Amino acid sequence: MDCASEEGEIRRALEPIAGIRSLSFQLGARTLAIDADAVALQPALEAIHRAGFSPQPIADNPRRFDAASAPSDESHEGHDHHDHDHSSESGSSWSEVTRYVAALAFAVAAEALSFFAPDAMPWKIAGMALAAVAIGLAGLSTYTKGFAALRNGRLNINALMTVAVTGAFLIGQWPEAAMVMALYAIAELIEARAVDRARNAIKSLMALAPEESDVQQPDGSYARMLSNAVPLAAVVRVKPGERIPLDGVIVSGSSAINQAPVTGESIPVDKQPGDAVFAGTINETATLEITITAVASNSTLARIIHAVEQAQGTRAPTQRFVDRFASIYTPVVFALALAVALIAPFALGWTWTFAAYKALVLLVIACPCALVISTPVTVVSGLAAAARRGILIKGGTYLEEARNLKAIALDKTGTITEGKPKLVAFELIDNAQSREVISTLAQSLAAQSDHPVSKAIAAGLAESATAAAQLVQSFTAIAGRGVQGEIGGQKYVLGNHRLIEERGLCSPAIEAKLAEHENQGRTVTLLATDHVVLALIAVADTIKPSSQQAVAELIALGVTPVMLTGDNVATAKTVAELAGISDARGNLLPEDKLKAIEDMQARYGPTAMSGDGINDAPALAKADIGFAMGGAGTDTAMEAADIAVMNDDLRRIPETIRLSKRTHNILWQNITIALGIKVIFMGLALFGNATMWMAVFADMGASLLVVFNGLRLLRPVKPVAMMHVDDSAR
Repeated sequence: MDCASEEGEIRRALEPIAGIRSLSFQLGARTLAIDADAVALQPALEAIHRAGFSPQPIADNPRRFDAASAPSDESHEGHDHHDHDHSSESGSSWSEVTRYVAALAFAVAAEALSFFAPDAMPWKIAGMALAAVAIGLAGLSTYTKGFAALRNGRLNINALMTVAVTGAFLIGQWPEAAMVMALYAIAELIEARAVDRARNAIKSLMALAPEESDVQQPDGSYARMLSNAVPLAAVVRVKPGERIPLDGVIVSGSSAINQAPVTGESIPVDKQPGDAVFAGTINETATLEITITAVASNSTLARIIHAVEQAQGTRAPTQRFVDRFASIYTPVVFALALAVALIAPFALGWTWTFAAYKALVLLVIACPCALVISTPVTVVSGLAAAARRGILIKGGTYLEEARNLKAIALDKTGTITEGKPKLVAFELIDNAQSREVISTLAQSLAAQSDHPVSKAIAAGLAESATAAAQLVQSFTAIAGRGVQGEIGGQKYVLGNHRLIEERGLCSPAIEAKLAEHENQGRTVTLLATDHVVLALIAVADTIKPSSQQAVAELIALGVTPVMLTGDNVATAKTVAELAGISDARGNLLPEDKLKAIEDMQARYGPTAMSGDGINDAPALAKADIGFAMGGAGTDTAMEAADIAVMNDDLRRIPETIRLSKRTHNILWQNITIALGIKVIFMGLALFGNATMWMAVFADMGASLLVVFNGLRLLRPVKPVAMMHVDDSAR
């Protein structure tokens, strides 16, 4: 469906049929999925045939693993509709080029014969024959669809061209009719290729995943097999420089992974055993063995492609406006042309032939193709540009509306902060033993627990440990308070403020130190014996290096950031201050976050929410636009929000807003270009000396201008310079 107006025709043809629940157009793949009752499918196919299209069922292609080529259930039927018969296959493309060049040659011959040959009937017949051949070669598809549209009472581009060319031929302007049809066909082919560039920009991702994988066999050897046949839990080997074929978890080896195709990250990420890797990313430094966690059809890369294809099938607000405008504009202009043909001879003294010619020129100029195609090519280019940067936008609506955001609610953990507590302070309280001895005791106890705070303590102290961890006996977890155990016959506890208070070990000095750290948003743990507190250990969820820059960019764009977190108020305010956020709200339950979103919408206007896509589901649903962070790491995040940021870089949100503004500007540039050219040449047609040649160049010239203008969104934009972040402020 190269021309969006033809998508509209199919929609209108199917709307009256009962039992059709939904239509899903995937313009990049030129497919339509019909969700309907079984009894409605045959009437739907007949309606599409009557509209002038030839639906063809599509079968699963083993090479395609984007899930778009196959219906999701038995009620979905896929049908391939080729709009202008412009196949993407190279062979068919060359066949079309040859046919259209031949049509142009016959049209030029008809023009030459008309200009140079004697005004005699044999020469006229020869010229008409040449023109007829040119029209037949170039306009067979146009005539087929044009007559189908006229039979159904629709006035589309094909109907207008059919009437115009046929009329010109009948009034004796057969050389011009032939030339117009040939030029129109060639311009349509160029336009279709340009549109395909936008719609297929994301399809290049499919080539990123290798077709074959080295799969481990039962005897431990490796054998090559098709990637789409590799089962779950299989082990594959990926050598340095190779692309990872499927999603998985590293079981052996450590390497730097270039994740730019999936997350948009420009810097390779170090991965080790236990870390997740994604299909299509590049293994740069060492051989890896990977356990497969998702089959080819369900890989992160496949789901990205599928989501973008679905987004391409949605209609953005501007597109819906243009479609409504075109549905009124075309009949009005057709009526104007008819009035010129019938009334001008009486009102202006024109000859009937001259009036008919003027009317036909007006019809060609009035074709709404440029106007209709101006929006989808721009929106699709914007969606593809975002996907290349690791930003998955679920539809043109969100791409357009992001520019209107006035506020955004930011979750703290995992969005502004790393989401992983780290050791930030270790202070001795009792100096009876050395720092090395006491830190070894704390590390030994912490290593026995799976609690995130204990893990952070164990990892942090292990980095500076000068002695091996000691054996812990009688280890016990104390719910809500900490852990205890025996080391060298001595009992130790590693617990929170409440545990130390309950044991009567607190003092004013300790209370003061606790307050100092807690006011900085830190979680404090104390190491003690039955009689004395030995050390104070503080962990904190550190702010991401990119958060300060992201917040600054949001504020510069006129978007007010607000932090919403379930953490305590002191921690919330501390982190918010570091990030540059003035409004921080803590101790919030999910329902409290929902109420906060409602308050922000009332106070600021359109509001976005950024979260993990799971715990923040109510707030994400309530927000005008929901951003899920880290979509590459969780299926839920990708499904829950309107926009999924494939990595955890908060800077992708202001980048999305800037892209939305660029898209909006180009959309209205295209609409202005399309309508402006139409108005100018309509004036020339009515009051000047516009010819059909000029008309076809005006129409297709405008179409090509808006297409290439829309394609500008595919050009990479220089990223905003990274601000320096003072690590000491963490």
